[in-house]
Amino acid sequence: MEPAPSTDSALVDRIRVWGREIGFDAVGIAGVDLGDAEAGLAAWLAAGFHGSMDYMARHGSKRTRPAELVPGTVSVITVRMNYLPAAARDAWSVLGDGERAYVSRYALGRDYHKVLRNRLQALTDRIAVEIGPFGYRVFTDSAPVQEVELARAAGLGWRGKHTLLLSRDAGSWYFLGEIYTDLPLPPDAPVSAHCGSCTRCLDVCPTQAIVAPYRLDARRCISYLTIEHAGPIPEALRPALGNRIYGCDDCQLVCPWNRYAQPSGLPDFAVRNGLDDATLVDLFAWTEAEFDRRMEGSAIRRIGHERWLRNLAVGLGNAPTTPAVIEALRARADDPSMLVREHVRWALGRHGATVV
Repeated sequence: MEPAPSTDSALVDRIRVWGREIGFDAVGIAGVDLGDAEAGLAAWLAAGFHGSMDYMARHGSKRTRPAELVPGTVSVITVRMNYLPAAARDAWSVLGDGERAYVSRYALGRDYHKVLRNRLQALTDRIAVEIGPFGYRVFTDSAPVQEVELARAAGLGWRGKHTLLLSRDAGSWYFLGEIYTDLPLPPDAPVSAHCGSCTRCLDVCPTQAIVAPYRLDARRCISYLTIEHAGPIPEALRPALGNRIYGCDDCQLVCPWNRYAQPSGLPDFAVRNGLDDATLVDLFAWTEAEFDRRMEGSAIRRIGHERWLRNLAVGLGNAPTTPAVIEALRARADDPSMLVREHVRWALGRHGATVV
C-alpha cells in the first residue's frame, strides 16, 4: 500500500509533537538539495583533512545527495537530542586536574547510536500509524550523511566556526539524527548564522586543528586522534592532549552560545562507571575483560582496549610525576601490544623514568 502524498504542513506539526513526546528536543524538515556543500566537502577531502577516515571519501556524491544514498528520498526529517549529563563533574575542573581522565561529555553515558536509532524508529512507527506505510531509512552518525548540513537546512541551527551545529536556544551539546523519507514534506527555512567575529573555538583548540573558520584538519583533532585513529598518536601532538583520553570538548566549552545549552533529562545519558571523575591510574589498570564489561553499551567500547590503553598512556605521560603514575606505566611496559608499549615508553620518558 502506497502512502497518500502529503504536503500538508499540519502533518509536519504533528511530527514535531510526536518527536518531542518520544524524547527529541527539536525536529525539522530538510529538502534533498545539498549542492552548496559539495564543493566544500570535495576541497576538504582533497586537502587530506579526513586523515585515515577513508569512508569519508568512499561514497562519492552520496554524502551530499540523499536521493542517491536512499533512492526515492524527497525529504529528510532531522532531529536534535540534548546529551549533556546534568550531574557530571564540571568539565573544566577535570581538565585542570592532571591526575584525572577527561572523557568527552557525549560518551559518559549510553551509546547514543542505540538511543537515537530506537527513538527514530519509534517516530517512523508513529507516522505510519497516522498515514499508513511509507518509505524511509533512519540514520544517526551511521552512514554517508551530512548531518550538520541537513540540520542546518532544516532550520535547527547554523554551522559554527568549529564546524559543529549551533543553536541560539541550545548551543551545541546535542546529537543529530535523520529519517530519509519518500514523503514530500514542506521544508523548514534555514536560520541565519550568529558566530559574528568570535574566534574562541579556534583560539582554544589544544592542537590548533581548526585551521580556519569552518575548516577542521581532523588529523590534528584530539577527537580523531583518540577515537578514529588506529595507529600511534604523533609525538609532537601528544603533550597537547593533556588528560583528554576520549574526545575533546574545548571548542564547545568556550562557545558563548552554550550558555543556553540544556542538560539532558534522559537516564540514558547519565554518567556511567564514574567516568566524569576517574583517575588515569585507575582506568589504566582495567584488564581487557574489565574494559569490555564496563564499556558494554557505551560508545567507547568500539575503540577497543588497545587504543584505550594507548590514550591513557599519553594522559599519564602528561600527568604530574608521582610514584603511582610511574608504577602504573611500568606495569604495562611489557604489554603484548607494540602500540601500547611504545606509548608507555614515551610516557615514562616524560617523567625521566625508565622501563626497568
